[in-house]
Amino acid sequence: MHWKKALAVLPLLLMGACSVAPMQAKHDLIGVHRADMIACAGVPDNSTPLPDGEVLEWRQDQEVQGPLTLKAPFSFELDIGGHDTCHMVARLRQGRVAQIEYTGPSATLGGPYAACRPLVLACEKWILHDHT
Repeated sequence: MHWKKALAVLPLLLMGACSVAPMQAKHDLIGVHRADMIACAGVPDNSTPLPDGEVLEWRQDQEVQGPLTLKAPFSFELDIGGHDTCHMVARLRQGRVAQIEYTGPSATLGGPYAACRPLVLACEKWILHDHT
């Protein structure tokens, strides 16, 4: 009987993992050079110079669909996850990342920052594997 309970909880744990990478990136990417940030996250959608540095913004504007959609006869459809987008904003000082923030965090079952995951996944993999 215990394995049935474990199987029931497993999808919830996996969905919550979708928001781990963005939160971890807020710490892991501090100090990364501008060129390395662009190499892993891609060319930013916006760049704004500041007196003490620069702000780079990446946009994930394709809606991230929630992980659970139920369809029934007579065109009845229930989406339990939600749809959201995310913008990642990196503040740079002296050519290095000083701060990472997200706007428009998702409210999907995947967690509060699930829509931000595609923006940081390559950078997180780079930090963990290639940057050591």
